Amino acid sequence: MTPITGSIVALVTPMHDDTSVDYPTLRKLIDWHIEQGTDCIGVVGTTGESPTVNVEEHCEIIRVSVEQAKGRVPIMAGCGANSTQEAVELAHFAKKVGADCQLQVVPYYNKPTQEGQYLHFKKIAESVDLPMVLYNVPGRTVADLQHDTVIRLSKVPGIVGIKEATGNIERAQWLIKDLPKTFSVYSGDDPTAVALMLCGGKGNVSVSANIAPKLMHELCVAAMSGNVARAMQIQFQLLPIHKHLFVEANPIPLKWAMSKMGLCNGTMRLPMTTLTQANESVVQAALKASGLI
Repeated sequence: MTPITGSIVALVTPMHDDTSVDYPTLRKLIDWHIEQGTDCIGVVGTTGESPTVNVEEHCEIIRVSVEQAKGRVPIMAGCGANSTQEAVELAHFAKKVGADCQLQVVPYYNKPTQEGQYLHFKKIAESVDLPMVLYNVPGRTVADLQHDTVIRLSKVPGIVGIKEATGNIERAQWLIKDLPKTFSVYSGDDPTAVALMLCGGKGNVSVSANIAPKLMHELCVAAMSGNVARAMQIQFQLLPIHKHLFVEANPIPLKWAMSKMGLCNGTMRLPMTTLTQANESVVQAALKASGLI
């Protein structure tokens, strides 16, 4: 696989009022992101509400996304599970339909040890010939993929990168320093992504890119080329949405914002609920401050 660099949108899963998946809008969003310069489209991750779609929907979202992208940009398919066998099965499907790589989150809820995490990812990589990006987000999974385990996993054929979503720049710098240069470190935290890329990171798996795809692409290009002035100009413009898209659990504020911008319906599946009225003005003000409405 040609290494993926730049802005990787963590795409929402649009839904109709009855909470069924809105595939026509999914296709429109993919076309829009390609037009706006998004470098890679990540589907069925945290922002794509992977915990509340069933297995059939999960697979169909991947299939439709690959079909719609038509090879114009890579598709990073979320295939994570807290069951190793389920993760293998999702990865097999993603490969079958033509996804370019898989995103594998640290197993959540069951709190595996470091050895358990190592064996989990190693098993998937050995079972499915599809490039894998690890995903460490201990704020959601509780389990934390530690530095030495990432170094071990970087030696496993097929594991090509990590989405580092702790927001800890010192931690990211140690990864960039100690990992092979062919192993990609991506940010998974919009507020600190510019810093990670200026330190040598290869891109950003972004929530903000859902509503500011062109600006996020330009920010990534500037940061990775060392153009600090331009990168920080865009960063300061986007800071309000980087912050306020997380006033409630992602993607609650994001879907409200996308609805406000006419990009998709704001529908969520329980237990996710729509944005509280008290926070609507907060998110709206962030959109205005960033020049998005």
